[in-house]
Amino acid sequence: MATVLGSLCIDQSSGEKTASANQTNISSQGGILRYADASIPTDTLDPAIKWTGWSMREAGIYETLFSYDENMDLQPELAEKYEQISDTEWKIHIREGVKFHDGTPLDADAVIYSLNRVLDSNNSRKGEYDFIEYITKDSENVVTIKTKYPYAPTIASLTDPVTSIVSPSAKDLSTNPVGTGPFKFKSFSRDVSLVVERNEDYWNGIPRLHGAIIYYVPDEMSRIFKLENNEVDIASDIPQSEVERLSNNIDFTVYDKETLRTYFLYINTKKAPFDDVKVRQALNCALDRQQIVDSALEGVGGTPAKSIFPSVMEWSINDKIDALSRDEQKAKKLLTEAGFSDVDADGWLEYNGEPFELNIKTYTTRPQLKPAAEVIESQFESIGLKTSVSILQSGAIETDMDNGNYDLSLYAWGVAPTGDPDYILSKHFESTGSEAQRTGYSNPQVDEWIEAGRQTMDPAQRKEYYDSVQMQVMEDCPELFVFYQNSIVGANAKVGGFKQFPNEVSFLTKDIYLEE
Repeated sequence: MATVLGSLCIDQSSGEKTASANQTNISSQGGILRYADASIPTDTLDPAIKWTGWSMREAGIYETLFSYDENMDLQPELAEKYEQISDTEWKIHIREGVKFHDGTPLDADAVIYSLNRVLDSNNSRKGEYDFIEYITKDSENVVTIKTKYPYAPTIASLTDPVTSIVSPSAKDLSTNPVGTGPFKFKSFSRDVSLVVERNEDYWNGIPRLHGAIIYYVPDEMSRIFKLENNEVDIASDIPQSEVERLSNNIDFTVYDKETLRTYFLYINTKKAPFDDVKVRQALNCALDRQQIVDSALEGVGGTPAKSIFPSVMEWSINDKIDALSRDEQKAKKLLTEAGFSDVDADGWLEYNGEPFELNIKTYTTRPQLKPAAEVIESQFESIGLKTSVSILQSGAIETDMDNGNYDLSLYAWGVAPTGDPDYILSKHFESTGSEAQRTGYSNPQVDEWIEAGRQTMDPAQRKEYYDSVQMQVMEDCPELFVFYQNSIVGANAKVGGFKQFPNEVSFLTKDIYLEE
């Protein structure tokens, strides 16, 4: 975060100059973009409810005080700058001249209203913002956030779409979202589509599109069918198997970029034999991550993982460690030391003389999970571990995880929704974290490093703490990092101005357009 502190202290005029330049340079302006989206909003369109804000942000309706660009550089958005007054006080200057889609002005009251919605005791995500003690209004365009204790990720936390700034005048945000983004809400048909139109008064320049129709198409083959049949202009998460064919067609463009989504295996360290670090390390050695990417992801859907954070994130330690290669002999040696042997010479290892079979659970909503789990199954079996895979609905696997009813579970997480490492590290590897409760992982030294990193304001020192956490976690193996997902988007060649964001937060921007 320190690398961008200076750039965040900018004045409003720079934004106005950018907006002016964008308006004068617009060409091929207009059109209605048709977009096939893989994700579907829940019953509500309220950005403060669970993860709905991500869908609303993708649609260009809402914005936050700060955001990340396509290079994951932190930048001011509805804020023009911030000042750190003390270890627990952050003064935020709000951009002047911005209006909500209903015509009401953006001001300090609107910011406080929006953030307090997240802090409400009934909000399921309130716990992520418990570090905030209160928010005060200093003037019409300045607020101060007071934290309960030194919390370095404060500004980064304000990039999460759950903190989207909403109009206090809106009557029902669950059905009629009112934000400040480049596009205004027009209509919504549950499970079918969302329609937006150009915000003519957008503070950062007139959007190039007249509007967009977002179709919700959860089946990946249906998305590419609609794209190739000119039913949509752009489609997210196209099938990996179709990338080469589509790339060879001059009528289409394929966009491929590494995201901040990591696929990993939870290990239940609360049950034998997975409570033995040697067993967990053996499983790590048995993984051939390149084979998983080549087989399950067609070689294009991702890249082999090293640590929890992809290289695109500045907090990653990937530049300090070698690629993780499969080491079958080491895996077998570790298993032998942990009490595994083939007692009856049938090719399968027993544990302490008893039959043994491990199970990998995963879920249905991400198409990469099932084939990846099956490749992992074959890799474990190749070292003598009888393995099975169970594919569950999301609700069922969540229940099993919470109840400790699993051996290994293959999951996918966006590891930096706020761009800060504390989010994922505290949840997964701090003893009190929600995901550490699932794995049973606890290391007092890791707890100390995470707490120190959270409260230390010097970025270089923070990185030292977080590097140490990642190194120790790779040694303890409560989770095994498998691959980083690539965002693969297919578009008609007439689509221009499209950018991919590694944090998967933004999609429709003011710059996207259709060639006439």
